[in-house]
Amino acid sequence: MSTKIDRIIARLQKRIAEGAEGEQYEAQQETRLVAARYIKAENWPAAIDILANVSQALLRAGQGGSGGDLAVLLVDVYRQAGIKVDAASKGRLLACLRLFDSEEPTRKKFIKEMIEWSKKLGEYPAGDPELHHVVGSLYAEEHEAEEAERHLVLGTKESPEVLVRLEYKWYKQDEPHTAGLYAARAVLPYLLTGNVRAANASYRAFASTLSGENKSLSVQDVSSQASDVRIFPSLPLLNFLGLLLLAVQKGTPDLFRQLKTKYSSHIAELGGAWDMALEMIAEMYFGIPRPRQSNPLFDMMGSLFGGAPGGGAPSRPSRRVEAAPTAEGLD
Repeated sequence: MSTKIDRIIARLQKRIAEGAEGEQYEAQQETRLVAARYIKAENWPAAIDILANVSQALLRAGQGGSGGDLAVLLVDVYRQAGIKVDAASKGRLLACLRLFDSEEPTRKKFIKEMIEWSKKLGEYPAGDPELHHVVGSLYAEEHEAEEAERHLVLGTKESPEVLVRLEYKWYKQDEPHTAGLYAARAVLPYLLTGNVRAANASYRAFASTLSGENKSLSVQDVSSQASDVRIFPSLPLLNFLGLLLLAVQKGTPDLFRQLKTKYSSHIAELGGAWDMALEMIAEMYFGIPRPRQSNPLFDMMGSLFGGAPGGGAPSRPSRRVEAAPTAEGLD
């Protein structure tokens, strides 16, 4: 970057470090004006360098609103300039992200814009896995379980470990027999995103931690070449998840139907919380069509106009503890 840009950045950083809150706000406004000139001239590297450095300086100084505003503008410049997702472009954004205070309202907007940019200009339709992993890990550290789940399920190969650690910590605050409900919050979403490897890794990590911390818990091993499933006689829903993963490897519809029948009473006790996820898994891995969502009005209109009968898309699953979050895209 040119010496001129370096001097501008150094002057603004010094002003922020030494100035009172009013001067820091003025530094943010000056940064916007300077960046706007470079944006108009389509000097993208200069605009990006100024915005990245000054936003970080403001965030370090505790000026979350001003620093967050520039960080969001930085993402907008990425979008205007067609900046592709790579190590350098992600690095600037993640450097900003890690400086936000957890209570800063602007952070959520920054995260949303960052993920949307990576969807548009990256190779992953659901957003860049590394960005999802870092965001999800931050939320996990802050004990924001549902926000962490949404991102970790679309993350990297390191994400299952973080997600299972979160779910197991959450599980320990509940009754012992609810283990399957918390394991499902990792296993089912990973299956729904087509990430069988992560689903298996999540199950193994949860089961291993459970048996390791509960030496008196009765356990039986059921192994295959690709999976190591532990059967817990006192935890039927956890057993169902392990056997479901074995069935997914075989892809046999009858095997899936037998498994659902065997555990039907336990699944029914969840009040439908797993039903939609299991219907989607049945279709994805076993070729079993999802049940038609009947709606008398749509049925009548379908018969009148020759369209396919049935209602619209099913609603999302409940966000109760026992419900598996609906995945938003592919890993």
